[in-house]
Amino acid sequence: MSSTATLPESGPDSGREAAASGAALHWRALESLYASAPINRLFSSELTVTGEGAARIVFTIDETCYHAAGAAHGTIYFKMLDDAAFYAANTLITDRFLLTTAFNLHFTKPVRSGRVIAEGRWVSGRKRVLVAESRLIDAEGEEIGRGTGTFMRSRIALSGLPGYATGLRAAAV
Repeated sequence: MSSTATLPESGPDSGREAAASGAALHWRALESLYASAPINRLFSSELTVTGEGAARIVFTIDETCYHAAGAAHGTIYFKMLDDAAFYAANTLITDRFLLTTAFNLHFTKPVRSGRVIAEGRWVSGRKRVLVAESRLIDAEGEEIGRGTGTFMRSRIALSGLPGYATGLRAAAV
């Protein structure tokens, strides 16, 4: 068995492949960061980064999310819309944790139970401020909420956050 390593061939696609694998590591680390947040122990949810500038959270609505009138409280709408937009934007920023500076929310339909998907999509900005939007889709495929957020780079290094670092190590294996 040889103990020498070979470098990948250089060519027009070699840089793109390296960038893609670096992006995939970052995306898996963001998923790990989401899973490590203590707030997410309160919700049955899972984040998947689906590409550059895109994230999806699948979660379940049940009576634990209800307001007094028996439907999902607006806090769950906000949390999932904000998180989906935030993670979509943070796919583009590999060194810093983003902070939500504003979020505009529109409720379009109440939901009582079932699987809901929050889809986030980056819209604009790549330097200091980024804009992303998100929407909630219920089990019937209907939109139940929509939001737009602005996010800015913080001074918090992603690499210093335990959930992110754990995700990088796991994805690199």
